[in-house]
Amino acid sequence: MSANRPRVGYTTGVFDMFHVGHLNILRKSREFCDRLIVGVTTDETVLREKQKSPIVPYDERAEIVRNIRFVDEVVPEESTDKLLAWESLRFDVIFKGSDWKGTRKWNDLEVAFAARGVEVVYFPYTEHTSSTKLRTVLDHYMEDISARRLGGL
Repeated sequence: MSANRPRVGYTTGVFDMFHVGHLNILRKSREFCDRLIVGVTTDETVLREKQKSPIVPYDERAEIVRNIRFVDEVVPEESTDKLLAWESLRFDVIFKGSDWKGTRKWNDLEVAFAARGVEVVYFPYTEHTSSTKLRTVLDHYMEDISARRLGGL
């Protein structure tokens, strides 16, 4: 890497129901790079990988992330293959939540990225807030509303 070339970072996420954990990973990521590219997972990719659709549509999620001051560029994440992303974006460092550290997938990616000169940086997972927890609360709320409506008929 040239001394004049900015250090490019990359992170990805669904960023559904944007919360402080999302903000934290974007803020911390930017501290380790000069330019931050964020892959926002498309609706189709979320459905394929998680067997559920995001609550907030892709265009809105991408717009939210695009307007975070730490983010320089948003790209659609249409594949969860991080090496494929590197082929097109050529980032120098990739950021991931610590909940993935030590998994077989990320152990293998660390080796593959090291061979390409890419650093892998993990940030602490925000345990108290997650889109999964928010979705669970929302689902229970909606079930409660439905039950009340049915009970009132």
